[in-house]
Amino acid sequence: MNTEREAPVPLSACDVPLASRYDVALLDLDGVVYVGPDPVPDAPENLRKAAKEGMRIGYITNNASRPARVVAEHLASFGLDVIADDVVTSAQAAAKLIASEYPKGSPVLVVGGEGLIVALEEYGLTPVRSSDANPVAVVQGFHPDVNWVMLADGAHAINEGAKWFATNLDLTIPTAAGKAPGNGTLVQAVRAAVDVDPVVAGKPEPPLLETSIERLKAKQPLMIGDRLDSDIQGANAVGIASLWVATGVNDPYDLARAPKNQRPTYVAAGLSALAEKQPGVTVDGGKHSCAGWTAEIVNNAVAVKGEGKPYDGLRAILSAVWTAVDAPTEQAKTAKAAGRTRRPRPKPAPTPDSIAIDAALHRVGLDK
Repeated sequence: MNTEREAPVPLSACDVPLASRYDVALLDLDGVVYVGPDPVPDAPENLRKAAKEGMRIGYITNNASRPARVVAEHLASFGLDVIADDVVTSAQAAAKLIASEYPKGSPVLVVGGEGLIVALEEYGLTPVRSSDANPVAVVQGFHPDVNWVMLADGAHAINEGAKWFATNLDLTIPTAAGKAPGNGTLVQAVRAAVDVDPVVAGKPEPPLLETSIERLKAKQPLMIGDRLDSDIQGANAVGIASLWVATGVNDPYDLARAPKNQRPTYVAAGLSALAEKQPGVTVDGGKHSCAGWTAEIVNNAVAVKGEGKPYDGLRAILSAVWTAVDAPTEQAKTAKAAGRTRRPRPKPAPTPDSIAIDAALHRVGLDK
């Protein structure tokens, strides 16, 4: 983790369009730019607009199945101006980690596909397909052709002393037909047969984002993603701003229940937010206001008043919920102020699950 950076506070305001504030967008792909083979509606147009404003568009993916060149070709088919250097994959981040520990030409067993092979060769390593080649390391990444034989051979090599690297631990991947098992599921299968954990390159671990920031020469990057536990947590881990968009895996209900390390700087319906200013939230006692909306906790439920844009209402709701669950209990605060040495038994602190939000989300137009 880069200790020189600190992520902005969640639900920050931005008084200029995001594409003007941040020099590089670090875009997650699955669920943000595309789902399966098809683009997210309006995503290409919004990215072209951001690029015209001077923002460099980088594409960052935990999916290690395809080389950066192939990913770039896929994106270019949507009418985007993109080359391989604009894409950074978890395979490249993993290869960089391995190359930092082993000399050029070292054999590395691939439990995955072409994306890993190309990345290893880019960093001067030798990809191999059998544990008989005495690999110094095993690197595992998602590919639809990964089978039991590959998983078993990887386990054999690890048990013989090869160091284990995984591109990412995402349990699922979004597809046009819905969620499907991801690399994390396959990593769990290998973990059942070995006694060590892998070194992880992809989000939310820092290597992929740090590699992306370096390769894309970002000074003020903005991570954009749909997954709280990888995209947003990863951004917070390396101390950069983040934008959550509602086009993929997580939804507003998940946001309200997010732990501190998974709360985004900004929230929006989609990539049109890059051309927009971001309103902040003002707090007056227990009332949390954003634009025309005000939210507060009443009888363990979020009550919302006002009118305006749905995502302004969501910001007010999130601020109210997060403040409530983060606050110490009144009994604990009273005991501390009185200097008591014996702590009284406090009432249970509210939890995200204990605060009703359905009516509030319905009120602002964001219910399921």
